[in-house]
Amino acid sequence: MTSNPKAGDGSADEPVGGAALGAGPPHDPPETEAERRTRRAVFLRELAEARELRERVQPRRTKERRMREAMRMRTFRI
Repeated sequence: MTSNPKAGDGSADEPVGGAALGAGPPHDPPETEAERRTRRAVFLRELAEARELRERVQPRRTKERRMREAMRMRTFRI
């Protein structure tokens, strides 16, 4: 069976599909704390923008969601 040069001996310990060869993302240099904070700030800004847009587009659903959330919060208060 030499038609598949990457075939193993069928051991259960061996990863399926050659996952060990191409596992994970390419090795980039680790990002700095400043880059991570910048990327996080952009993400949070876009998330807030998406929430605002959703509230404008679906005001009734948003109101219902807020009311359900308030009811849920009241349920857990002691």
